Amino acid sequence: MFGKSVWRAATLGALAAALVGTAEAREVVPYGDGMVAPGSVVISISQRRLYLVNGDGTAIRYPVAVGRPGKQWLGATQIDGKYVAPAWSPPAEVKRDNPRLPNLIAGGSPRNPMGAAAMTLAGGQYAIHGTNRPSSVGTFASYGCVRMYNQDVVDLYGRVTVGTQVYMTR
Repeated sequence: MFGKSVWRAATLGALAAALVGTAEAREVVPYGDGMVAPGSVVISISQRRLYLVNGDGTAIRYPVAVGRPGKQWLGATQIDGKYVAPAWSPPAEVKRDNPRLPNLIAGGSPRNPMGAAAMTLAGGQYAIHGTNRPSSVGTFASYGCVRMYNQDVVDLYGRVTVGTQVYMTR
């Protein structure tokens, strides 16, 4: 009995992983435009992918959610803070559109949209963060933040530092 249960669980786990597909998982891909320094983060709005540039002609590619039309931004900035299970206060625009939101959602709460970790970006109210809505990854869903699967944001968090250059591109 125990052997069959373990086999069923393993089979279901493998099936679930296969259904997610490689497009939904982080992966190392060729990346060598020569214009971006190793260690930089490049986010492609049109691809809904984040690239962490390696120094060997490759990058780690992560699926992400990006800003909805009219909520997107382009340009360069840096990571100016790193936080594990951060609390979240909705920005004024979000609060205006959703007045029922509380003024603060504690870190670790299942209702907290920041997920497992966040890296804030200099010059605004945007962040690269996890999500409590994994089905939004791969879509145009946010007010300008970049959403990642929680396991991916934890992976990226461990690979970048405060000061890491970030580029948002079309």
